[in-house]
Amino acid sequence: MAATNPYEVLGVKPEASAQEIRKAYRKLAKEFHPDLNPGKSGAEDRFKAISAAYQLLSDPEKRARYDRGEIDETGAERPRAHYRGFAEGAEGAKYHPEGGFDLGDLGDLFAAFGARGQGRAGAREFRARGFDRHFSLTIGFVEAANGGRRRVQLSPEESLEVSIPAGIETGQVLRLKGKGSPGFGGGEPGDALIEVEVAPHPLFRRTGNDIQIELPVSLSEAVLGARIAVPTVKGTVMMAIPKGSDTGTRLRLRGQGVKGGDQYVTLKVVLGKSDDPDLAKFAEEWAARHPFEPRRGIAS
Repeated sequence: MAATNPYEVLGVKPEASAQEIRKAYRKLAKEFHPDLNPGKSGAEDRFKAISAAYQLLSDPEKRARYDRGEIDETGAERPRAHYRGFAEGAEGAKYHPEGGFDLGDLGDLFAAFGARGQGRAGAREFRARGFDRHFSLTIGFVEAANGGRRRVQLSPEESLEVSIPAGIETGQVLRLKGKGSPGFGGGEPGDALIEVEVAPHPLFRRTGNDIQIELPVSLSEAVLGARIAVPTVKGTVMMAIPKGSDTGTRLRLRGQGVKGGDQYVTLKVVLGKSDDPDLAKFAEEWAARHPFEPRRGIAS
């Protein structure tokens, strides 16, 4: 039988931190997401159970109430009292809980959870908001920097185009209003919550709204200066390399970062064919005429 305890569903201990719960959910959600398991029996049901468990445990108030036994794993109220048999009272009398409150007072309890009363002694219809559905979405570094639109598969039968805001970062959540589970008793539906993960890039690194890149340049470009093409998250731009540049020289491209940030280019001088005899002869002659100690000041 599949586990229903939300801690067991996520594979964490009851004392797990919020970060541990979030990490476990992200791992399992990726493993059992229906989009990644087409035709795999049980994957969708497991994903729904994982999402429901995370929804309960990620809410501090709901988690505390579950731990105290006030609600069950679905978020429904647990009975708080045992009722005596109807035969103990006069015919037509109300049930009385052993704790001493009247069954009619349950109207106040249902009202706290969105119930609609239809008369104190009559039938009552429970009405509540639907559960949120949780998804994960991995997007490219450049797409995250510039923003765009992406079609997201919410279920095998439902997909939706969503807007990716420029500058979004890993861990941020996109909320799709009303795209969660249906409500109960006519209540409003929940939302679809899409947690974004930005894939790393082989060249770019992000610091705030600035982009960092290490750029190889040849010895002649560094010594003589040059204009070279430089990749940015917005496209390729031309940049001037000053004469006499060295490895570690840092240049700035204004406005080529994220949302008005800059791009910083750190130069890395590359010799190329380092066993070239002409280069070796030049270096020997140049070093003889221009002696200097590049490690001066570094303790041995």
